[in-house]
Amino acid sequence: MNVLVINCGSSSLKYQVIHSDSEEVLAKGICERIGIDGRLVYQPKDGEKEVTEAAMPTHTEAVRMVLEALVNPRTGVLKSLDEINAVGHRLVHGGEKFAASTLLTEEVIQAVEECSDLAPLHNPANLIGVRACQEVLKDVPMVAVFDTAFHQTMPKEAYLYGIPYEYYEKYKVRKYGFHGTSHSYVSKRAAELLNKPYDDLKTIVCHLGNGASICAVKNGKSVDTSMGLTPLEGLVMGTRSGDIDPSAIEFLAKKENLDMAGIMNILNKESGVYGLSGISSDFRDLEAASNEGNERAAAAREVFCYRTAKYVGSYAAAMNGVDAICFTAGVGENDGKVREMICSYLGYLGIRLDSEANQKRGEEVMLSTPDSKVAVMLIPTNEELAICRETVAIVG
Repeated sequence: MNVLVINCGSSSLKYQVIHSDSEEVLAKGICERIGIDGRLVYQPKDGEKEVTEAAMPTHTEAVRMVLEALVNPRTGVLKSLDEINAVGHRLVHGGEKFAASTLLTEEVIQAVEECSDLAPLHNPANLIGVRACQEVLKDVPMVAVFDTAFHQTMPKEAYLYGIPYEYYEKYKVRKYGFHGTSHSYVSKRAAELLNKPYDDLKTIVCHLGNGASICAVKNGKSVDTSMGLTPLEGLVMGTRSGDIDPSAIEFLAKKENLDMAGIMNILNKESGVYGLSGISSDFRDLEAASNEGNERAAAAREVFCYRTAKYVGSYAAAMNGVDAICFTAGVGENDGKVREMICSYLGYLGIRLDSEANQKRGEEVMLSTPDSKVAVMLIPTNEELAICRETVAIVG
């Protein structure tokens, strides 16, 4: 089965075509600047990357261009569009309505629209991609794979906030968590690499990128995660503040004469390691500046690692132990110094890091020594493959 995986943003559309039997990526790319001018990046398996500048007024034109590239006689990987057997869509927020991936129907789309106030930047954009694909691939089954679904196994003590219960009943204000497809994929892959039953492991997955979250996976189920009602809660991130005293919001609003929109813009786009360093949200820039003696850049990295280590420790307590800690995503996969700094706080767990293995980047590797009491692993995430697998499970 050939699965087209779509991850749609407000002005972009990432895509991959994966053959489900071999799990081989036949082609991948991105449409950028949709609604502005338009740019298609297309790369077939074993082929050169192609870039096409062309008008994309809407996502429908973007989808059409992707499909034309896939069946192009010269560099296409499909003979016809009939070879696309299913489409898997990444949808960010399913609220409490979806605890698993599901076939996309009008009823499902309506339910996702009703969750849009929980993810106003993401859900509407995701649904634009769904509608665009439906318009062009009318008879192809499509599946919604939710970022939040994996975390619907959290118990109430993990997802309830300490606010009046009526707000949960009326508005479903609670922790939902995100990066679910990544946490699910990496925790399952860890069990495979350790050759142990997934249902018997206690795993902590550290998805560390510009957006970052940590998840406690006990016996194959998410029991807690760092992001909350929105992706703003939890770790200090690239530009997001993470956990903060709520009273600081009122304090800053009065001091800076800001309304709520202004405050939220600061917390989402001007904070995190970018706000702390005053330099960049990119950890590579922070490392370079830190090596040159920039104290704020060094402090930003230290704050990030300290907060991450605190969450790891709290989740080890929540699960009454931990068997494996996994690093993934852009920073987790490529920044050995960050991994080392985080693990330096975790000696009480009996963790011993292999310094040579920790120099590896972007490949599956055991980072801990054989005598470490907890396995520490680098596992590159593959959210597209996870979406493909979910889609095949539903459609197949």
